[in-house]
Amino acid sequence: MATFKDIINSDKPVLVDFSAQWCGPCKMMEPVLKDLKKQMGDSITILKIDVDKNRDAASAYSVQGVPTFMIFKKGVAKWRQSGVVPLEHLKEQLTKIL
Repeated sequence: MATFKDIINSDKPVLVDFSAQWCGPCKMMEPVLKDLKKQMGDSITILKIDVDKNRDAASAYSVQGVPTFMIFKKGVAKWRQSGVVPLEHLKEQLTKIL
């Protein structure tokens, strides 16, 4: 099974969604992320990280609030934003990095 490091070291952009089960805005983002994956397909990877179950990953990237989104390419963080992010904005950020 691929580790978090393996996944974010990919040549294609990886959108990491740091979220939590109890988080209302995180639940609001689920259909947005599904649409994003449908539109962008295999050109991107979307990885959901539950901060309560993966405290190490959350603290390694100083995630204070959820949802927090980060885009990695070849292991380097290229973009980061917290809160609800519109589909078009996510798509625009990923397209810049592709």
